[in-house]
Parts: sequence; C-alpha cells; structure tokens
Amino acid sequence: MTAHSPNLSVQRTSGWRELWLKEDWWAIWLGLGIVVVAYLLFAGGTSIRWIAVTPPKFHSLNQLWAHFAASYDRYIVQFLAWLAIFAVALSALGHKARDFIPSFLFLYVLSVAIFAFGQWDIANRYNLEPPLVALVLGMAISNLIGVPRTLDAGFRVEFYIKTGIVLLGATLPIELIIWAGPIAIVQASIVSIVTFLVIYWIGVRLGLDRRLAATLGAGGAVCGVSASIAIAGAVGAKKEDAPIAITLVIVWAIVMIFVLPFAAAALHLTAGVGGAWIGTSEFADAAGFAAAQTYGGFAEHGQFGGTQDQAIWAFTLMKVVGRDIWIGIWAFILAFVATTRWERTGIEGKPELAQIWWRFPKFVIGFVVASLIVTAVTSGYSLGDFNKSVNPTLVAPIKDLRTWAFIFCFLSIGLTTRFRGLAGTGRKPFLAFTSGVAVNVVLGLALSALVFASHWESLTR
Repeated sequence: MTAHSPNLSVQRTSGWRELWLKEDWWAIWLGLGIVVVAYLLFAGGTSIRWIAVTPPKFHSLNQLWAHFAASYDRYIVQFLAWLAIFAVALSALGHKARDFIPSFLFLYVLSVAIFAFGQWDIANRYNLEPPLVALVLGMAISNLIGVPRTLDAGFRVEFYIKTGIVLLGATLPIELIIWAGPIAIVQASIVSIVTFLVIYWIGVRLGLDRRLAATLGAGGAVCGVSASIAIAGAVGAKKEDAPIAITLVIVWAIVMIFVLPFAAAALHLTAGVGGAWIGTSEFADAAGFAAAQTYGGFAEHGQFGGTQDQAIWAFTLMKVVGRDIWIGIWAFILAFVATTRWERTGIEGKPELAQIWWRFPKFVIGFVVASLIVTAVTSGYSLGDFNKSVNPTLVAPIKDLRTWAFIFCFLSIGLTTRFRGLAGTGRKPFLAFTSGVAVNVVLGLALSALVFASHWESLTR
C-alpha cells in the first residue's frame, strides 16, 4: 500500500458527486439497500433469509454435503447478488469489473469453505472462529503459496468491512448506541489523546521529524491506515512517512488479532468488557472485528459471561463510534499546528474546520441509519414476538449477510498481507509506535475493565 501527501486544497469534497464517487458512500448505499429490501420482504410476510444462506452446524461431512446438495442454488444466487452489487459499485469507483469477477469468484468459493469449517462441531469445540481461520488461511496462501497480483482486484478489504459495519448497524439497537455511545466517545477520547501524545513525544525525542511523529501518532491513536494517510496529507509529511506508519499499523494490528482475544480470556473478561478493550487497543476496524468476534466466541463458549454480539457491539461502539470520528479532528488540529508552528511543511493554504467533515468516515452515518431503521420497525414488538418472528425473519438474515461481508474482509486481509513486501520502518519509528501500543493496551484495559466496566458488562438488546 502506498500513500502520498496531497495539499489541503485538494481535500475538498466533490459536492453531490461524492455520493457515487466515494467508497464510504457506496458502502452506505449497499448496506442500507440490503436493509431496506430485507424490511420490505419482512413487511410483505416473507424474508430475505433464502438468499442469506449459510452453512449449518454439522458433525459429519455427509450432513454438510446434504446441505449443499439441497441448497446449491441459493449459494449461486447469493454469489451472483454479491458479485452484481460489488461490481456495480467498483465500476462506478473507476475499477474494472472484468478484473474483479474472477477474483471475487475465488474469494467467495474460499469463503464458503471457511464458513463451513467454522460450523464444524470440532472447530466450535476449539473456538476456531471463521474470521480467525480466514485470516490465517489467507496469510498462509499469500506468503507460502503465493497469489497472482491480478487477483488483488477482488480483495477489497476496506469496502467489505465498511459494508459489514453498515449491516452491523441493523443488528445493534439505536437505544444501545445512545446509552453507551457517550461512554465510548469519552473512553476513546482519553485513549486517542494520550496515545497520540506519547507516540509523538517519544518520536520527537528519538530525533524523528515532527511530521513523521505526528503521522505515527495518529496511526496508533485513531484509525490505523486511514488516519496515517489523512494526517500525512494534513501535515505535509514526506512521501515515505505514511507507508512507514501503515506498515507498523498492519504489523501490530495482525499481532493484536491473536494477542488480545487470548489475553482477554486469560483475564476472564466478560464479552462486553473484552470487546471494549479490543476496540480501545486495536489499530484497524477489520482487524478489530476479527479479534472481537473471536473473543465473543471464547466468552460465549467459556465461563466469562456474555455473548458474541456483546463483544462485537462493545468493539463497534468503541472503535467505530468512539475512535474513528477522531480522524477529522486530528487532521484539522495538526494541519493548523503544522501551518502555524512548523516550518517547510509544503502545505499550501490554511486548514479549515470543514476538514473535520471531509475526513469524517461517512460509513458511520450508514451504520447509525441502519440502526434507526430496524429499531423503528421493530419497536412495537414485545420481546417474545421479536424473538419469535422478527429476529429469525428480519434481523438474523441481515446478520448472516454481515458475517459473509466480514469473512470476505478477513480473508482479503490475509491474501493481501505479504510480509516480504512490507516497507522497512527503522528502529526509531518502531520504538515510538510500539510505545503507543503499550499505552493503548494498558490504558484501554484500565478504562474497560475498571473505570467503565459496568457499562460494557450491561450491553444488551
């Protein structure tokens, strides 16, 4: 992955054209489109469940084979539906559909196999969650066997995770966002500010250029790759600064996928607390979802208390609602500091408050709107009626499609993680960023498991 350092003057939106020329907005249209279709079918007495097919839990291969023999047409239609909506969106974004189609076919077939493996009772016994399996298998294929670069066209990590986040909104009640959202923003703000200052201070002390130190700080404090690119542009960083930060984000994000769930299990954290800790400590949305879903499985099958949904909800509130919104704020603040206090940044023009909106992750809007839609249409049902009719015909199918989007994402992460291709970072940037990792993890644990523990333990529909 590469990045450049654009001037602030080119960061303006393209007006209404942004609605069909930006990946965030397409994730919103696709996610909300699925939610609306699901609701219309539900209101008409039917369901989107037929196309939201998933492999069932099974013990023997004969059971699995019987399922595929009876439902192969549903998988074909589902594949074609995913292919169509993603291909249309990517074509509008300037990508070639003919490159995407064979790549997505490969991705989908492999995702079916991974999803099925995750439903095997032996895999369940050892908590081998599909996201973790997808990531490990993808990295093994990419680094041990190799994947042609031409297939990268279908490995759209950010697009899949953003679409999945919008669908996730439909399974997370708006009341929960309103109740826990302020706590998430407070906790995320504490971590974001402290982590950034630690990385920046240590980076400057080690002799790093302030622009690189700021880029590293944002990558560790906010939203990983996106923040690194945004801040590099905002402060006029050198062209090699963003790739250095991105490399460190990717390396530590992958490490944390494996470390955080097992560390949370060793500490016997409840699902909500573990999810909040992961949301505070992870550096990328996709990696965090993999870790949160994995720990949710641990908690659900272990003695820690809570459900997988609680882990995912807590993570989402912390990372998406709490930390991601800081991208625009940090971009504006650092652009102002760079243009008024630093010399030779290469920035033309003055930073504007509107940059907070330009940098804002728009898919968060889709996430909230999806929650509003489903909450509104289900508010008149009692808990018994919700569990009996609404959940299996409306919410559960959306959740299944969300799981597919996440598996596409996690597998794409693995298939595009080529360790030999990661840029060298140098000792000093590594030490500065790693200091922030330590602060992130320790401070996040203290806030999640001690200060705000009661809030994260109480997450429920």
